[in-house]
Amino acid sequence: MTLDPTKHPDWKIAQDAESRMKTIEVLASEMGLEGPELLPYGHYMGKVEQQAVLRRLENRPNGKYIDVTAITPTPLGEGKSTTTIGLVQGLARRGQRSSAAIRQPSGGPTMGMKGSAAGGGLSQCIPLTPYSLNFTGDLHAVGAAHNLGMTALTARMQHERNYDDATLEKLSGMARLNIDPTRVNTGWVMDFCVQALRNIIIGIEDDGRRNDGFMMRSHFDITVASEVMCILSIARDLADLRERMGRMVLAHDRNGKPVTTSDLGVAGAMTAWLVEAVKPNLIQTIEGQPVFVHTGPFANIALGQSSVIADRVALKLSDYHVTESGFASEMGYEKFWNLKCHYSGLTPDAAVVVATVRALKNHGGAPQPKPGQPLPEAYTREDVGLVEAGCANLLHHLGVVRRSGVPAVVCINKFHTDTKAEVDAIRRICEQAGARVALSEHWEKGGNGALELADAVMDACKEKNEFRPLYDWKQPIAARIESIAREVYGADGVEFESLALQRLKSLQERPDADNLGVCMVKTQYSLSDNPALKGVPTGWKLNVRDVLFFGGAGLVAPVAGDISLMPGTGSRPSFRNIDVDVETGKVTGLF
Repeated sequence: MTLDPTKHPDWKIAQDAESRMKTIEVLASEMGLEGPELLPYGHYMGKVEQQAVLRRLENRPNGKYIDVTAITPTPLGEGKSTTTIGLVQGLARRGQRSSAAIRQPSGGPTMGMKGSAAGGGLSQCIPLTPYSLNFTGDLHAVGAAHNLGMTALTARMQHERNYDDATLEKLSGMARLNIDPTRVNTGWVMDFCVQALRNIIIGIEDDGRRNDGFMMRSHFDITVASEVMCILSIARDLADLRERMGRMVLAHDRNGKPVTTSDLGVAGAMTAWLVEAVKPNLIQTIEGQPVFVHTGPFANIALGQSSVIADRVALKLSDYHVTESGFASEMGYEKFWNLKCHYSGLTPDAAVVVATVRALKNHGGAPQPKPGQPLPEAYTREDVGLVEAGCANLLHHLGVVRRSGVPAVVCINKFHTDTKAEVDAIRRICEQAGARVALSEHWEKGGNGALELADAVMDACKEKNEFRPLYDWKQPIAARIESIAREVYGADGVEFESLALQRLKSLQERPDADNLGVCMVKTQYSLSDNPALKGVPTGWKLNVRDVLFFGGAGLVAPVAGDISLMPGTGSRPSFRNIDVDVETGKVTGLF
């Protein structure tokens, strides 16, 4: 059929494109992988033996490294994944060996509101169904590893309650850990949006029995918010992964000392679940370029990046490698800039800031669109004034990238409903600000629609690069949080609640405080900690109410505003549109 995104849903376009896709062996050969470096998962997906590639190509120079970020999005998303894939397709049409790295979709958004993060239209990755559902099992492995840690912890708490010290040590070969049931901060994970599991009671005894666990409050987070996923994202290799897994803190004892997975003797078994998951996955765009898919941490909670491993491998195999950071620049790009690049040792050559007419209208004063509901009238008629007013948000995000010293390209991700006057207004304002700007129609036209963007990115990669971190890691943790709030979010300062101050004091006293990264937890729908504040809020302070600690990842996570690590399922979830053709076995309704 003629692939027309204005007439056909993503799943129909994907199914048609899949009839012509390359086998995984052909894809791998074309990108320069050698036989033993590819582990096929069926005909069209595979994993890569990353250490073999990195050893063989150790002396090969890296390709150009591009990060894709965005302005503050609406709940509908502004197309970062689509732009990432479209840019790779455009670069390939310019004769460049190009690749992408994106995050694995979570079952929560796939069955919820946002879809599977495969891109869209004529810029998506395939095969769509296995990519969106099950894939190569990495998400299951992350959940299994995490929940095994919690199994070890809760079983130990039951045994410590049931036995005296001598009996406990005789039975287990371990001394009492003296775990404090009121200081078990870690919960369980599940890869769906289940608000009913945000607060639960576990270990309810039956008829007075003491073998049904230890009764206490607990909770579930979504799997992609697990510290295990974050560790998988930043680990450089299996040895680094194993070391970090052993440092995970699951609880504290009655004297306030951390209880780690190593203390419980479970870190090795948790890592065993991840031996295959540490290897990046490989699929393709609908135009046949390689796409690495590896890890999937949420950017408003965790790191929000595809893995360090995937980027390191792809840069050895590509002229241009495009990686995506979750949500907008003040969240995803800030963590790419100050955390991921710190861990990987890589320096980006350029960054793309994705903007849409829809999001700019929202920041200019249009009511917020809601998933599953018709767009308000402001989005369906031309309104240059709303677009111009919303460009303040775009210029702020452009400033964030410039603050990092990396050349920036503004990508106007054009929807087919956008008018010429609206697009012209964005281009004019960006050019007046001295920004390189490109219109891209990759969603509607694929790689041919991304040629202007590809040219702009290649030009940006030739510019002088003055990449520099926002702060020195030797600064006190509170000072680093203040730098992010003031210089990235535009806040007037930070207000720390008493609990946050107490936990910051304890963390700052650790001997490894200079090695702990700051990973902010904040809404993605505003530069501030209040999702209702659009545009560029002024006259506000960031309120940090709590500070979480992820010992294995080595991250301090200040929590600003009201945000949950377990999203909810709304009234019109995507799963209502998903079904199976029982004659062919093909899944319909995915996007």
